[in-house]
Amino acid sequence: MPRMLDVSDAVRAEIGDEEADRLLAGENAPGSYDCTSCRTPGDSEQERTSTVLFVGDETAVLAFAHASCLPSQVVQVTEEQLQGAVRSIGAVGGDPAGGEPRTSVPEQAVLGVTSGLVLVDGELHPALVVEPTSPIVRPGTTGTGDDFLPLLIEQGFMPVTELASVPPVLHGWSVLLAVGQLHAVLQPSAAGGQPVAWWQAHQPLQVTDSWRAAANKHQQVLMFAAPVGSIGRQPREDLLRDALDKAAAGGRLVAAALPLAGT
Repeated sequence: MPRMLDVSDAVRAEIGDEEADRLLAGENAPGSYDCTSCRTPGDSEQERTSTVLFVGDETAVLAFAHASCLPSQVVQVTEEQLQGAVRSIGAVGGDPAGGEPRTSVPEQAVLGVTSGLVLVDGELHPALVVEPTSPIVRPGTTGTGDDFLPLLIEQGFMPVTELASVPPVLHGWSVLLAVGQLHAVLQPSAAGGQPVAWWQAHQPLQVTDSWRAAANKHQQVLMFAAPVGSIGRQPREDLLRDALDKAAAGGRLVAAALPLAGT
């Protein structure tokens, strides 16, 4: 049965006309899926659905999203991001030449990002707290472990046992703030050149005037990261601070100061 799929010209150019036509005809596209943006169920037989192609250095993975959440597009990511954040949950079609699966529907670990002001050494600092929605395994491995913190430590983030001092600056990383909104956390590209998005907001996130003022004052943002289940969504900054303190005391927190990109 034909699907209500949107396949952009950019996605078609990457996957080829034959694969795109088979998707539109319903041969390779699933009826139901989890939206790669909002993570709620979707049905390509009942509602408009966007094809989103994540392209790494060596791998490309096709995902699906509600058209109301994301337009059909090609998203450039690093190979490590692709392998670390995407877990295959089923084949969606085959290679016309050999019948081997060529793309799969990913279940992508979503990074929850909370902004808030954190008091460190008597001064308020703008902070981002990052917690994934599911365990992150090391690229190229399988299993049920969680390598989120070790992977960040390898990138230069420092383990935090208490929030007593500002963590060291992690050069090469930055926080992109534009027109008063939070757009992305950038990391160095593995191939050199322009930084790439380690995390990117589907829609720019609003931050408070006080958070933005503190970011402009310090020209950096403190980023704290913890494994799934460590922090949670805290409605107030005092509760967020309590959760950070508990995560730090339990050895479940890493941090770095990231330079501010933008205003």
